[in-house]
Amino acid sequence: MPWKTGGMEINMITIFQSIADTTTGTVTIQTFLICIIASVVLGVVIAAAHMYRNTYTKSFVGTLVLMPAIVALVIMLVNGNLGAGVAVMGAFSLVRFRSVPGTAREINSIFLAMAVGLACGMGYIGAAVVFVIIMELVNVVLTLSSFGDRPELERSLRITIPESLDYTDVFEEIFDKYVTKCELVNVKTSSMGSLFKLEYRIRLKDSGTEKDMIDELRCRNGNLEIMCSRAANQAREEL
Repeated sequence: MPWKTGGMEINMITIFQSIADTTTGTVTIQTFLICIIASVVLGVVIAAAHMYRNTYTKSFVGTLVLMPAIVALVIMLVNGNLGAGVAVMGAFSLVRFRSVPGTAREINSIFLAMAVGLACGMGYIGAAVVFVIIMELVNVVLTLSSFGDRPELERSLRITIPESLDYTDVFEEIFDKYVTKCELVNVKTSSMGSLFKLEYRIRLKDSGTEKDMIDELRCRNGNLEIMCSRAANQAREEL
C-alpha cells in the first residue's frame, strides 16, 4: 500500500522485496556491493547491541561484525545451486566442533547475525534492517527490565565435608535459622572419596546474616572449604 509523506509517495511493500535477480540467479556488481555493505553495517549494529551491558571479547565482537557479510556471500554463491548448498551446509556443520560453548546471549547474537546475513544475501535489505531494529529494541528492553532476574537473596552454596559426616540433615538446624528455601542440587566425592562436596540452592532471609551462617557452617564441617556466591554467577547460560 502506498504511503504519502512530504509530497513523496512510498510503497511500503517494495521495502520488503528482494533487490537480487531471483529468476536468473546472477548477481551484479551493484547488487553485490549493496548486500555486502548492508551486511557489514547491520553487523556493526548487532555487535554494538551485544556489547550493551554485557561481558564480551574483542574477537567475538569482530566475528559478529563480519558474520552477516560472510553468510551473505555464501548465500549469493549457492543461489540456485543445490550441490553447492549441500556442500556449504556440511562445511558449516564442522564449525560447531571448532568452537567452545557460549552463553545464551552469545548464541542468540550469532543466530541473529546469520539470519541477517542470509536475508542480505537473498537481497532482502529492507527486511533485514527492520528485523535488526525490532530485535535489538526488544533486546535492550529485556536488558533494562527485571524480566528473568533471579531474586537478590538467592545464593549458590558449596560446602566441603569429611566422608564420616552424614550430610542428609547435619545442616538442617542452621538452614532453618538463616534461609527460607534450601535445595540440595549436587553431591560429589573428592580426594579419593575422603571428602564430599555439596551444592545447595538457598534463599537467605536477610543478606546481613550471610557471614553468621557461614561461621556456623564452618563449625559443622570441620572448617573445610565453603563457597557462597550469587546463583546467577554459578548458573551457566548455555544451550
